[in-house]
Amino acid sequence: MPIYEFKCLECNEFFEILVTRSDEDVEMACPKCRAENFERILSSTNYAMGCGGAASGIKTQTRECSGGSCSTYEVPGHTR
Repeated sequence: MPIYEFKCLECNEFFEILVTRSDEDVEMACPKCRAENFERILSSTNYAMGCGGAASGIKTQTRECSGGSCSTYEVPGHTR
């Protein structure tokens, strides 16, 4: 059962959609503003490899989203 994370391009709300079956009809709209203009973002894991936290350059952003609290981790290294 994958959980997909999205960012609304209209109101910048982060939200998750749980898909339980491949044939399930899932409503694809922002829960805050009901817009259908959003992008899928890479979901973070619930851990960060390595140690040291701030000393290793890992930054964390925590926010509220429809599934509860969501965190985004920025790790040092190559970006797109």
